[in-house]
Amino acid sequence: MSGHGPAIPMTSRPCGPLKGEAHVPGDKSISHRSLILGALSVGETRIEGLLEGEDVLATAEAMRAFGARVEHLGPGEWRVSGVGVGGFAEPGDVIDCGNAGTGVRLIMGTMATTGISATFTGDASLRSRPMGRVTDPMALFGAQSVGREGGRLPMTIVGAADPVPVRYVVPMPSAQVKSAVLLAGLNAPGQTVVIEKEATRDHTERMLAGFGAEITVEDTDEGRVITLTGQPELTPQNIVVPRDPSSAAFPVCAALIVPGSDVLVPNIGLNPTRAGLFDTLREMGADLTYENMREEGGEPVADLRAKYSPDMKGIEVPPERAASMIDEYPVLSVVAANASGQTVMRGVKELRVKESDRIEAMASGLRANGVTVEDGADWWIVTGLGAGNVPGGGTAASHLDHRIAMSFMCLGMASQKPVSVDDGGPIATSFPIFEPLMQGLGAQLVRSTA
Repeated sequence: MSGHGPAIPMTSRPCGPLKGEAHVPGDKSISHRSLILGALSVGETRIEGLLEGEDVLATAEAMRAFGARVEHLGPGEWRVSGVGVGGFAEPGDVIDCGNAGTGVRLIMGTMATTGISATFTGDASLRSRPMGRVTDPMALFGAQSVGREGGRLPMTIVGAADPVPVRYVVPMPSAQVKSAVLLAGLNAPGQTVVIEKEATRDHTERMLAGFGAEITVEDTDEGRVITLTGQPELTPQNIVVPRDPSSAAFPVCAALIVPGSDVLVPNIGLNPTRAGLFDTLREMGADLTYENMREEGGEPVADLRAKYSPDMKGIEVPPERAASMIDEYPVLSVVAANASGQTVMRGVKELRVKESDRIEAMASGLRANGVTVEDGADWWIVTGLGAGNVPGGGTAASHLDHRIAMSFMCLGMASQKPVSVDDGGPIATSFPIFEPLMQGLGAQLVRSTA
């Protein structure tokens, strides 16, 4: 069983060329933050292109529970009437964040400096994930937390009635932790300072500035220093959400490994803190080009064109690039299996604590489909078999992880035999149109009976 109802076994069969345009959903990271910052503003924020996957819808429901008015106006169009910084009301029930690790951690941070209490839970996958990385810095503000052993959900946060600003060095590259601290700092007096030794996705900083917060970012010998002045009045915005580069990764990578493919993926956000996968693919020899480059809402955007690339070579991915592509390593490993030589991925221990242990999940599934994989605590190596030489024929466990399921569906499109996953249901959390979109390009994805 998944956390989203009965398991949905899925199979991907070898297919002909993938052709056409792939209109992927809105960026999940920006969608979460649009709802939260809209709820913290005074007035009405309008959002276009919001990702309407289960994760983001859970955040919308949470904002309602904390007192904001959140209205769905039409496909991708939303209106949020905010309550202002520090204006959250105490929710009357448990906040269920489903599978949304980003959502729960950002919301915890947002309410931790407000004098209210809230209890959070989620699906089986989310309840297995560590929350101490967020609750530890929240304690510095004065918040208290009580959860299950290991700092896991369900968890109650008692917000700080008299929060103090903090200076916090993020111990691991994590945009979620950094963002949670910054959102907590909004309702603390004075200046909250966050220092990250490795830059991570910077949507929170960009969007806080867009909503009128006083925030500065400086690169120093100590690292990237972000300084936020607390207790601002945020100004509502009109937001157009770019399309999600993490979702774009799947049609792009599938096109690179399926013979004869030529796929255009329009309007993809290319924030430099998110585009590491595309840089890596080009270094491997992928025929991947950027067209119509432009800027929308402060974010760089382009149309991506991906064509079948039979001569890709394995490379060593620079460890310092990990933060800019941490969610894309699973599908990169699928491309690596179809390249020649070894692809080496280091500095990726964060993959061990995502929706699943993504290193173990991908390694096991790739081995079941005839690919050699070595792995350690914070590294893994995929030995590529060359274009068209992956045997396939195996079934992979998705472990309630949307990216694992979609990655193996891409593997099956280019393998010699079909590839199956035990449960494709979690795909709906981030990419609810994945199946029809890929089928529209020419993929052969079928649901099996459990």
